[in-house]
Amino acid sequence: MGQLDGKIAIVTGGGSGIGKGIAKAFVDEGCSVVIAARNADRLNTAAKELSSNGGTVVAIPTDVTNEEQMVSLFARTMDQFGRLDILVNNSGAFDGGPVEDLTMEQWQRVLQVNVTGPFLGAREAFKIMKKQGGGRIINIGSIAAQRPRHSSSPYTTSKHAVWGLTQSLALEGRDHGIAVGALHPGNVMVERRGDGKSATGRDEGPEPLISTADMGRTALLMATLPPDANMLEAIVLPLGQAYLGRG
Repeated sequence: MGQLDGKIAIVTGGGSGIGKGIAKAFVDEGCSVVIAARNADRLNTAAKELSSNGGTVVAIPTDVTNEEQMVSLFARTMDQFGRLDILVNNSGAFDGGPVEDLTMEQWQRVLQVNVTGPFLGAREAFKIMKKQGGGRIINIGSIAAQRPRHSSSPYTTSKHAVWGLTQSLALEGRDHGIAVGALHPGNVMVERRGDGKSATGRDEGPEPLISTADMGRTALLMATLPPDANMLEAIVLPLGQAYLGRG
């Protein structure tokens, strides 16, 4: 038996990177997973791969910044499965550079994806989870919420906001059996950083990286805690990464 047998999860940004790693960890433990992202082709490819061993994976193309599409994502999940046990707000946008060179488009895109997306997801999840007597939400933050990099104003600001949103939701949800926590990754090997370099506008050279599977294992731990326990915050990063003392 799997640790998540019979459970239903939504993972945004589930077609690649950390989201795909988390979806795999959940599927391997018996969870039925709805993966959502804007790129339909990538999403469908990921769904086929993740379900290749018999797991249930549903791909629903979704722009997390679009309220109508987010409402539809949760409605379609309920139509198919009748419940929602876990939401992973993972979709993310990355941008940076010297603050005087940043455009409003860059700023708004990062804040919309990284903050408005999790808000919309949590809002729809709360509607469902309150009625069913509980659930769990995992917001993917970043160590940037505690230790900013140079030239990362939009991203760092958004991840501070995710941590604030997480705490507010955890407080609001606890009387309804809804546990909310944040998983803060350090450097993770994902498609956008295949060369091992920083994702900000400042080239900081190759850095130590951990795998998306490490994020999946941590999210699985958070998701399989007993209903009366919550991991409010988890920081996972390469042992050799400059974190304490960085800036």
